[in-house]
Amino acid sequence: MTTLGRARPPRGGRLSDRGFAWLLLAPGLAMFAAIIIYPLVSALATGFFEQSLVRPGRSFVGLANFREALAGEFWPILGRTLEFTLGATVLPFLLGLALALALNSGIRGSGVLRGLFLFPWVIPGVVVSFLWMWIFNANYGVLNGVLTRMGLIDAGISWLGRTDTAMLAVIITKTWASFPWMMVMLLAGLQTVPRELHEAAAVDGAGAIRRFRSVTWPHLRGIAAIVFLLEFIWNFQHFDTIYVLTGGGPAGATKTFAVAVYDTAFKGFDLGRATALGALWMVLLLGIVAVYLRAERKGAS
Repeated sequence: MTTLGRARPPRGGRLSDRGFAWLLLAPGLAMFAAIIIYPLVSALATGFFEQSLVRPGRSFVGLANFREALAGEFWPILGRTLEFTLGATVLPFLLGLALALALNSGIRGSGVLRGLFLFPWVIPGVVVSFLWMWIFNANYGVLNGVLTRMGLIDAGISWLGRTDTAMLAVIITKTWASFPWMMVMLLAGLQTVPRELHEAAAVDGAGAIRRFRSVTWPHLRGIAAIVFLLEFIWNFQHFDTIYVLTGGGPAGATKTFAVAVYDTAFKGFDLGRATALGALWMVLLLGIVAVYLRAERKGAS
């Protein structure tokens, strides 16, 4: 017996749930392929060719660009990149942790201080670089003026012009710009630690250091690992602060992967070798990202 008034859709025109899901995803996937996948594959393919920005055409050279990159400055650049990345990650992490602990202790005016500490983070990176370029200036820089008045130096030091101080100056600049967000993230983690545990540890006679090791750090370890690794990834590919302050100099003392790829492509006009160097850099970065994702999964579990 058929039911009148109930129309059944034709089977041929019905879309399955899976097909409907793919239909919804299709515009996003197409945009992702056009904006990310195609440019990435096209750029990586350039590494197998000899191609210049100033000469038309290109010729296939296979792995020659990769061999030249590995036999050239790759390892010194890797060392300088790791030096900058570690310095610009460890210093702001320690500073951010110290300030987060201070703000979490309930000191007076912590809300105002939290807002003031965020100020360096909201300033654009190029503006921060120009500000610290003025501070480090050999002739009229504030740093040299303060050190001279204190009697620590007799004459101005060219902090950005010396191979033994340039990297330190760049790391200090990046530390000043990035410690606020690490402080905020660590402070958020500290505020999840139950105060009852601290009070119980204090009653048992535990001092501040032991309470940090036994109570605070176990709760903070997950978020601290994620914050540290995320900042490490950002610094491993950082460009603007280094380029504005030193341009990779003096004598290549601050030339990291980001600066080296830029110089090879847009100053040396060698797209093939720049792409090969960038591909090797990307492989290293993917390894770091894999470590970050693993730490994030552990922190979430």
